[in-house]
Amino acid sequence: MVISPGDRPGTNPRATRSVVMAKNGMVVTSQPLASTVGLQVLIEGGNAVDASVTAAATLSVVEPTMTGLGGDLFALLCSGRTDSIHALNASGRAPFGASLEALENRFPKHNSMPHTGIHSISVPGAVDGWAQLLKRHGTISLSRALAPAIKYARNGFVVTEIIANQWGASEPLLRRDPNAASTFLPNGRAPKAGETFCNPKLATTLERLSSDGAETFYRGELAHEISKDLSRRGSWFSEKDFTSHRSDWVTPLRAMFRGREILELPPNTQGPTAIEILNLLDEYDLEALGHNSPSYLHLFIEAVRIAFADREAYVADSTAVDPNVIKYLCSKRYADSRRNEIEPTRTASHVAAWRKDGPLSPPRIGSGDTVCLSAADSNGNIVSLIQSLFGAFGSGVMAGDTGIVLQNRASLFSVEPRHPNCLAPGKRSFHTLIPAIVLERNKPLLAFGVMGGDMQAQGHAQVIANFLAFNMNIQEAGEAARARWTGGRVAVESGISSEARAGLSLRRHQLTNEIGGFGGF
Repeated sequence: MVISPGDRPGTNPRATRSVVMAKNGMVVTSQPLASTVGLQVLIEGGNAVDASVTAAATLSVVEPTMTGLGGDLFALLCSGRTDSIHALNASGRAPFGASLEALENRFPKHNSMPHTGIHSISVPGAVDGWAQLLKRHGTISLSRALAPAIKYARNGFVVTEIIANQWGASEPLLRRDPNAASTFLPNGRAPKAGETFCNPKLATTLERLSSDGAETFYRGELAHEISKDLSRRGSWFSEKDFTSHRSDWVTPLRAMFRGREILELPPNTQGPTAIEILNLLDEYDLEALGHNSPSYLHLFIEAVRIAFADREAYVADSTAVDPNVIKYLCSKRYADSRRNEIEPTRTASHVAAWRKDGPLSPPRIGSGDTVCLSAADSNGNIVSLIQSLFGAFGSGVMAGDTGIVLQNRASLFSVEPRHPNCLAPGKRSFHTLIPAIVLERNKPLLAFGVMGGDMQAQGHAQVIANFLAFNMNIQEAGEAARARWTGGRVAVESGISSEARAGLSLRRHQLTNEIGGFGGF
């Protein structure tokens, strides 16, 4: 997360770390190596977009459990020169050979999409996303942006504790695919913390991208190699799926909360869900209720339930969703009509989507595995970028000898024919990834993101409420304990008091002892 220099220090000393401040720019990622290479780009005169793409490419090497060239990307950026906002949807689509009929033929009597394997894969969009960002808003070449990633893939990097734990948990998935196992399980196991890992196959792939450009990934040798390998395994992919790929510059959604403007991406992302939660909360006197009090947490959870019901019914590929429906769901008027369903002393027994006859059978979301990063430069450019394979190591399938693990985003399609998110050829699936920017008087105040599947929209709302309603500084807002509504139960972090837990139980919330899954920042 990156905040503009105008942020004010908070009055609630909840954070255990000081706010990091900088005059000429900042790069914030989930991995120090990625932050460092992004910062070096700024030092050399590059802008925030240059730094973001460089950091994202490096994350694709040094945090392979979460992200990679086989995943998708979304970005929001604000130009310091013009204050103009730009939003990029660099997510891929289902293969043209994919359909409900093809799924039935391959998996008779199925009730959901495969979660991993060759039929969970959609076209990777991240590489085209990097190229589009640099082409339109960057100042450096793709070759320069990929140089640090190539170095770490070729020479290796030291595996850190969190990544080692995630890697170890993914061993069963990686063992299913000989290509993935041979690369990502050296010596027959996942690397341990402190060990050095090299991926020479990925280094060679990145070098090809560096010399030939992103075109080779979609219309050249790499596209041919990946699609040929997938076709050999019996997938729905052909080379046409790669040659037809395109990223889209889109118009972000906007909403006001506590006098500031919140920017989120439209469908196929769950950006509308974050806005709906904030709209439902905005009319309450949250400050009087108190941060993480049982009353506040109850209102928050009930708002999440309403917003998620609408998300599961209506968020899908933009071509399958009526934009007027999304506009209405994101409106204050709609929030006013739903707010009276929230009872202050008890949880609702049932929460429905806006229309009672709305589509059924929402997709299985899960926690998800993602990286997000933010960057700002001395010229006032600010970027929020998020990139992911969805599950840890995505589909678990490595494409040929490329060193690339492919995402499992197609697993998020619905198999209900009436659902706007149902599987169809060349269609984008519902997507959990959402970058975000907050504006104050049309100037960027905050660029941030929250990692972790369906936690992202909930996390956005909690961070923004912490920052704007509870007057926390940005470090406090990110560190404060969070709640997560998950499949009918409520998980709370250890920092939430026993009194708050008891208050939620009195309001008939079912608490779970889930550990983790509350989202990075």
